[in-house]
Amino acid sequence: MSQFNFVSDLQNALIMDGETCGPAPRWKKKLEASLNGSVNTTRSVLSVSYNTSFSGVQPPVKTPGKSTDTKAKKSTTTPTKTPGGGDRFIPNRAATNFELAHFLQVNKDTAEKSDEENEGKNSGNDNNVQASAHKGERQKLISEVAQIGDNKGGRILCYQNKAPAAPETHTNPLKVVYALKTPISTKSGSRYIPTTPERILDAPDFINDYYLNLMDWSGDNIVAVALGSCVYLWNAASGNIEQLSEYEEGDYVCSLSWIQEGQILAIGNSSGAVELWDCSKVKRLRVMDGHSARVGSLVWNSFLVSSGSRDGSIVHHDVRARNHKVGTLNGHTLEVCGLKWSPDFKYLASGGNDNLVNVWSLAGNGVGTATEPLHKFNEHQAAVRALAWCPWQPTTLASGGGTADRCIKFWNVCNGTLIKSVDSKSQVCSLLFSRHYKELISAHGFANNQLTIWKYPTMIKQADLTGHTSRVLQMAMSPDGSTVISAGADETLRLWNCFAPDPLASKKVANVSSNAKKSVFRQSIR
Repeated sequence: MSQFNFVSDLQNALIMDGETCGPAPRWKKKLEASLNGSVNTTRSVLSVSYNTSFSGVQPPVKTPGKSTDTKAKKSTTTPTKTPGGGDRFIPNRAATNFELAHFLQVNKDTAEKSDEENEGKNSGNDNNVQASAHKGERQKLISEVAQIGDNKGGRILCYQNKAPAAPETHTNPLKVVYALKTPISTKSGSRYIPTTPERILDAPDFINDYYLNLMDWSGDNIVAVALGSCVYLWNAASGNIEQLSEYEEGDYVCSLSWIQEGQILAIGNSSGAVELWDCSKVKRLRVMDGHSARVGSLVWNSFLVSSGSRDGSIVHHDVRARNHKVGTLNGHTLEVCGLKWSPDFKYLASGGNDNLVNVWSLAGNGVGTATEPLHKFNEHQAAVRALAWCPWQPTTLASGGGTADRCIKFWNVCNGTLIKSVDSKSQVCSLLFSRHYKELISAHGFANNQLTIWKYPTMIKQADLTGHTSRVLQMAMSPDGSTVISAGADETLRLWNCFAPDPLASKKVANVSSNAKKSVFRQSIR
């Protein structure tokens, strides 16, 4: 057999065109290697370009003769920088609502499929309509249970984490521009209320006593104020100050009240007497007795002046008659510290330290009041000194309680019912209704010592007028109703221009009145 093998090998060696059974020539190996390398290089470049354009990692392409383990490891690591060279921003994915996004996407796909199925079926089939309606209700119920609600206008993939706070030493130069609050005024509906006093006057030796009434503003624009044992007059128009009277040591002024028209001032002192002074002549006209203790409250009704005393009685004095005492009211058991006539002078309201508010009706003869109160209101839990009648509702009375009560109550004196009660959170010392707006201003004590403007009848707080460092004991209103003066235990008087009339409204009223005068129809009426 050996000679046959030798012959076949010799013949194969002599054949030039056929394939040999031996190893491939060196030139053939280089050719195959170059061809394979060019193909693999093209594939790898394409794969890298694909990975750069889209996220994700492609499996590495195997090249002959080289290991792919190291390339696979390098491709799976997260690069520290973006291809552009900048730092990567890695958002906080915990703040995004992926569950809601998934639910909405699935719900959208389900709705699209159901719409395609319904289009293929008969649209008039009642069963299909009921099934789709039931399915929609079920999806709505799931949304409500999951607290998804209507998110059509909301953003799902949004970053909800707030920016970190600036360090304590950092100062923002734009804070003055964007965070400035105007302290000089407060917007109240359609008007601005100045929250700083227009003027501040010193009031040394102003007595800090809740039960006394030591200031009043006359129709002639003169403010009377009691400081210690003296009474001073301040002309608000000219600014002149004049001393009216001075009492002996141990005696002091307890109440002041101007007559409606004129310059007659009534002064109640600590001995129980009521004095009448003509301020135009700086002369005392007469002294009227009738009380056994100090007179802490006074009020005028034409020629009749009523005085309330610590002995619990109210005395009516007719200043025209020699026998001035025309009536005595005994409706309080403790000191009477508040007296106010209604705008139509049909009712007299009295407040006392016995926590009572009494309403007295006008007497039949038109002088004084009835001896028995028309109504007795005992809902307050502290002394009642603040009283005010509503100018546009003469039968509505407002009353404010002391520290233990702190409530502002509104009464209907026609039927004796409580209209409304508001907790003011602090001692109520004085109340005034505005003449130009349907608003009420109240003076308070601890803790803020402020004046508060309320919208009536909703009693929505409009503004707080702060500045007094101690409780505000009393208020008085200017003759034109635009300015309020407040007297505080900090021995200051502050003027607040808080009820200035609207110039546009005043123009309208002036136009209406001028047209009324020129009306031919009105001129023809006799």
